[in-house]
Amino acid sequence: MLTALAVANYRSLLNVVAPLEGLNVVSGPNGSGKSNLYRALRLLAETSKGGVVNALAREGGLSSTFWAGPETLSREMKRGEVPVQGGPRAQAVKMRMGFADEEFGYSISLGLPGSSGSNLGAKSKFTKDPEIKRECIWAGPIARPASLLLDRQGPSVKIREGRSWKVLPNRIPTYESIFSEAIDPDAAPELLALRQRIQSWRFYDHFRVDETAPARSPQIGTRTPVLSADGHDLAAALQTIVEIGDHEALAEVIDDAFPGARLTIEEHGEARFVIEFRQPGLLRPLSAAELSDGTLRYLCWVAALLTPRPPPMMVLNEPENSLHPDLLPALARLILRAAEHSQIWVVTHASRLIAALNKAPQCNGIELEKELGETVIQGQGPLDGPAWNWID
Repeated sequence: MLTALAVANYRSLLNVVAPLEGLNVVSGPNGSGKSNLYRALRLLAETSKGGVVNALAREGGLSSTFWAGPETLSREMKRGEVPVQGGPRAQAVKMRMGFADEEFGYSISLGLPGSSGSNLGAKSKFTKDPEIKRECIWAGPIARPASLLLDRQGPSVKIREGRSWKVLPNRIPTYESIFSEAIDPDAAPELLALRQRIQSWRFYDHFRVDETAPARSPQIGTRTPVLSADGHDLAAALQTIVEIGDHEALAEVIDDAFPGARLTIEEHGEARFVIEFRQPGLLRPLSAAELSDGTLRYLCWVAALLTPRPPPMMVLNEPENSLHPDLLPALARLILRAAEHSQIWVVTHASRLIAALNKAPQCNGIELEKELGETVIQGQGPLDGPAWNWID
């Protein structure tokens, strides 16, 4: 389970260190930085796939995503005693992201290309691509020189070997993460463990429920313990829960949201599955093509959260979209059920969902607000957040 997420110089996140629990609800007014915190977590997930530089490029590159304010916001600026103004930078331009869990910590630092030959001496036209300046893996919750297990600076990587360091012979391109390189798992087992852990994170933020959504049409059914990000394999995922998951929980959560309703998956043609949704008062079941956007989206959340293969962490971005407000308490109960098996993030601005989740004692509310363009955690003072240290 992640215990802390740290982000510096990414969009409105000048310096945020968020404490994390089993269930985390990120809320705040529009424009407070909820989406930026979510995007930062997705960028961290991209490191395990070797795509963090490309993902940053899709957002406009480092120049578009780097903190746009002054290098530091003084107390006098925040109190309005002096105007907000910048000066010559005292430090190099670096965007930083990292997390700590119960065993290890990881951080990555990205910056502008330098002239030191860090691109392995190759003349390139990709001069606007950010470079990975540093990556670190450490033991325990706080990064310290003594706790480092792996330290990558530019193209050079060294790993802890007893009380000394072993420098790896291969130099890594500055556009590649350490997770994308073939490093001996016996020499750096923590690298393999972290990569597998990050790759198992699941993000859900865009279930398709429009008229032409694949989930509304018969789909070839194969065992689907993990619902796809767009929900196209919904029928197969629901049938998988029936056969190898908690089919009793499935019936309970359907009845909780739609009293008296029953859900079945039928075969249509050659191995194609269709959803049949039976409700009191109707003489025939409704197909997925006939369901409202909200009902279909809720069924997607059911399939995602009742997965027979719970991940270490699941991130739900604005799950209230398209749902009637009366469904939000049932959605909250569904999320709480999933939080018994996975660490859950919920990024939302739905007050009714927030209120329902905050009633749970295990809920960790992270309410964001903005001060002079900077996203901060409401009520978090300088000594209130998790201990965090960037390795320079």
